[in-house]
Amino acid sequence: MADSLTPVSLAVDAEKINLYAEVTDDFNPLHVDPVFAATTPMGGVIAHGTMSLALIWQSLAETFGDEKTAGAEVEVRFTRPVRIGDTVTAGGKPDPETPGRYRVWVKNQDGQPVIDGWAAL
Repeated sequence: MADSLTPVSLAVDAEKINLYAEVTDDFNPLHVDPVFAATTPMGGVIAHGTMSLALIWQSLAETFGDEKTAGAEVEVRFTRPVRIGDTVTAGGKPDPETPGRYRVWVKNQDGQPVIDGWAAL
């Protein structure tokens, strides 16, 4: 069991959000249309939640390898939006009470959680 997951970071910009929209075929205007997004409660464009979630999977894979990560179970809660200009970092620590289980998170540059949850290998 690793003492912690390998941290993985991403600097979020409009180009990455638009590229992610193309790759996932998810063109929700909240993610790709600044004019529309400004009229929503979010107040502007936000990154796809799964864009940040992918960092947790990458952190697991870099820590344990693709083969072991392929059978992982992950459960998360999205706690705040990720905006253009944010830098988010995924990480995790072992659950001392449950072998093979990790508390996982993605935090923004201010240390605020944007995703919180757990992963079991």
